[in-house]
Amino acid sequence: MTIATITIQADAYPSSLQQIPDAPKTLHILGDLNRLLEGPSLAVVGSRKVTPYGRGVTESLVTAVATRGITIISGLALGVDAIAHKAALDAGGKTIAVLPCGLDKPYPASHRQLARRILEQGGALVSEYPHATPPLQHHFIARNRIVSGLSDAVLITEAASKSGTMHTVAFALDQGKTVMAVPGNITSELSQGTNNLIKTGALPVTSPQDILEALGVGEQLQMDEILPANEQEAAILNLMKQGVTDGNELQSASQLSATEFNQALTMLEITGKIRATGAGHWSRV
Repeated sequence: MTIATITIQADAYPSSLQQIPDAPKTLHILGDLNRLLEGPSLAVVGSRKVTPYGRGVTESLVTAVATRGITIISGLALGVDAIAHKAALDAGGKTIAVLPCGLDKPYPASHRQLARRILEQGGALVSEYPHATPPLQHHFIARNRIVSGLSDAVLITEAASKSGTMHTVAFALDQGKTVMAVPGNITSELSQGTNNLIKTGALPVTSPQDILEALGVGEQLQMDEILPANEQEAAILNLMKQGVTDGNELQSASQLSATEFNQALTMLEITGKIRATGAGHWSRV
């Protein structure tokens, strides 16, 4: 795959990024960036030292919105960034990674396989730095203005009060982006940042619907546009589309084992694609 280099004057330069303060004069791109930005996009950022709670909410929320066609944007960093990219890919969704270095050697080195997977699954890698540029310290903060600039809104799933994530929040506010945060345990240091953001006006997120509504797509995205995370989910959703609602009938017709069926049904409910209607029946949301 060939790296495309475009200047801020080029027609292919993302309009959302072109409008931010201190927009990068040049972008280096692997993948079809503009295609990925045709629909709504969400930056997902947070702590590098993520807790099990932070991992769980990041995976759950990203999975739910990625299956609804939302492009996930992050920085390929340790912690929340990588979790968000992986969750989007696992859900069959779209994701963009913005790097603090040249695209020839993604940073950190431990995430180079993840970077390859992003490209293999139709995502994109983006940087303002040319080939062979190392990840210098000041690049990390500068990178964050591109992460928020490419996005329609920014979600922080877990962060300490003095987390580097707050640089992304500052950029997002300066760019006029919507900032959302997941509330956390008040005794957890890694939830102090998100809890403080909510106290100062960030939109609290406790479900995927909160994100969809903030992006203005809650009513626009129909169930037919929702992407199943795997073949098991696809089988169940297709049957529901045909009018099958009884749990026993769904399992029998899907030809899934009890374990496969129950796991898929649970994930469909957790990610907000289906809901229980009582007496062992289910419906698509």
